[in-house]
Amino acid sequence: MNKDLTVGKPGPVLRKFCLPLFGSVIFQQLYNLADSFVAGHFISEDALAAVGNSYEITLIFLAFAFGCNIGCSVTVSQLFGAKRLRDLKTAVYTTLISVTVLLAVLMTGGLLLCDSLLRLIHTPDNIFADSALYLRIYIWGLPFVFFYNIANGIFSALGDSKTPFRFLACSSVANIGADILFVKAFHMGVSGVAWATLICQGASCVPAVYLVFRRFRKIRTEGRVPLFSAHLLKRLSVVAVPSMLQQSFISVGNIIIQGVINSFGSGVIAGYSAGVKLNNLVITSFTTLANGVSNFTAQNLGAGKMSRIRSGFRAGLRLVWIITVPIAALYLLGGRYLVAVFLEKPASGTALDTGVLFLRILTPFYFVAAMKLVADGVLRGSNRMGCFMAATFTDLILRVVLAKILSLRLGAAGIWIAWPVGWTIATVMSLLFYHRGPWKGADDDAENADGQQQTD
Repeated sequence: MNKDLTVGKPGPVLRKFCLPLFGSVIFQQLYNLADSFVAGHFISEDALAAVGNSYEITLIFLAFAFGCNIGCSVTVSQLFGAKRLRDLKTAVYTTLISVTVLLAVLMTGGLLLCDSLLRLIHTPDNIFADSALYLRIYIWGLPFVFFYNIANGIFSALGDSKTPFRFLACSSVANIGADILFVKAFHMGVSGVAWATLICQGASCVPAVYLVFRRFRKIRTEGRVPLFSAHLLKRLSVVAVPSMLQQSFISVGNIIIQGVINSFGSGVIAGYSAGVKLNNLVITSFTTLANGVSNFTAQNLGAGKMSRIRSGFRAGLRLVWIITVPIAALYLLGGRYLVAVFLEKPASGTALDTGVLFLRILTPFYFVAAMKLVADGVLRGSNRMGCFMAATFTDLILRVVLAKILSLRLGAAGIWIAWPVGWTIATVMSLLFYHRGPWKGADDDAENADGQQQTD
């Protein structure tokens, strides 16, 4: 069901829209968590290290998928808010055609450069073969990853956050069962983990894309809808390309950091792999909620309702901080038990201690990271991509440089310390950019009147 985010009190509207998104990202992360759990628990610590090692490279591909998602979602949200439904359909068709071409390039390059990328990050010999195997199978499943992300972005742009949640809930639960079946019953090792993920991603992608087209048939438009528009491709690219570059450079930065981590041996790699999965669960949750703020911002920007954008930022920040409190408490108090879940029994002391220390250093700063991501959501939704990228690249550069420098003096702990430093400085930048936005000084009376009208 499509939902107009430009009417109603911003707080309740945003909560109802974002909470299913939060549920969706929890299930989305179950894919990676299930892979790590099964690899570390039912295969070996080296298998966990291999999956975690490959994961840093898969993030490059996810960066492109995320960029396509955001570019399509923000553009469609703006067109939906402005009630330009014919252009909305063309924007989606243009996205699908462009993504097909992009996929061909990425898959070809990924398969040819797989081993080179793994050598680039100094993958240890004892996990190289499994890392390469997992990565190649993942690349073959990229069409499912990309087209599901596009479908998810379209649903969100139309104000529907419940449909993606339903798809992911079913496929993620199935993925856990498939992981265990392929590894325990079929004895497929790391390849079983990878194939289970690919199959279940396909199970969510195909019906999602089908439902997008089915829903489009119900949106009435006049005249023939063009399948491609160079103008709309440029408009999509204004948001998508910076998002791709931002995520890609973050992935490249993570790969550089992974290379530093790899120099400390497979025990530290395994501990980091477990800890970073738990960390990514939080950050991805924040990012997804921020994407909801982007959709809210984009629809209201299209409708010319600037005061609602400012209220949406405040409501989004309250929501993400409320979610952060129990997560931070869980990680600080139960981090050792959570990390141990992903490690082979008995877990090595190095791996367990590494994962726990990683979480203890990062967790107190989740409130800071959440603030940055919500501000970034507003910046993306309003096409202020230059500001968004400046803050993000500052965070990335600081993390990479400090990880290299601090690791020389503090060991692996120095790498983990680089995270909160980068988050804090980049957050200050994002907030400054947000407070200079065109919504500054917008009339709150218009927003209050709109909310009162909906209540009445």
